[in-house]
Amino acid sequence: MTAPALEARGLSRRFGGLVATDNVSFSLQPGARQALIGPNGAGKTTLINLLTGVLKPTQGAVWLAGRDVTHVSASQRVRRGLARTFQINQLFPDLSPAESLGLAISEREGRGWDFWRAAGKREIVAEIEDLLTRFNLSEVYDQPTRALPYGKQRLLEIALALACRPRALLLDEPAAGVPEEERHDILAALAQLPADVAILLIEHDMDLVFSFAARISVLVAGRLLCEGTPEEIAADPRVRAVYLGEDAHG
Repeated sequence: MTAPALEARGLSRRFGGLVATDNVSFSLQPGARQALIGPNGAGKTTLINLLTGVLKPTQGAVWLAGRDVTHVSASQRVRRGLARTFQINQLFPDLSPAESLGLAISEREGRGWDFWRAAGKREIVAEIEDLLTRFNLSEVYDQPTRALPYGKQRLLEIALALACRPRALLLDEPAAGVPEEERHDILAALAQLPADVAILLIEHDMDLVFSFAARISVLVAGRLLCEGTPEEIAADPRVRAVYLGEDAHG
């Protein structure tokens, strides 16, 4: 039986008297298309930080592809196949998309900042070109990232995460702040992510969630309320009760 791409086992995190994550267990299967939703303050960011190693759990464990990585650093988890994007993008503003991707690929290959010499290698150039094409960045490949429209910056962040060749990819609100006219590019990019990469989408936009996810996990007050198909979640009275009174972005 194939091990889950990513698994949380009884994860809890306390900050003093505050329980931010409360005994959360769930698994992300290889190739899964899963979403994590919940109202503001539900603890989604804390959970993602626990999964990626930014925070250490008070209790519980994180497993990646059948291996316990609870005490493995965030950078080592990336090397073992766990990548993420952030709610607010974290890019190199003065590098172009091509340079940023070349740097990410070189880092993955153990070359680090030796990118400038590695960039001439045919296979690295081919991979950069493939990612630029796949994420509709070819026309802006040589422009400084800070000059790109925000939607393009979000696409670049997903491309950079994919350049790590992850087994599991956590997308933290990839459409946040993207103007309506640019959102179709985000949707198109999500639709063509590699089928063998397990995706966990953390998102407030319910239209995006229900168009993307085959399975949805609902987090409330740091606890997993329920999981199911989009149809099951939409029909669950507990979920409707949680969102009652929430605004459109809740």
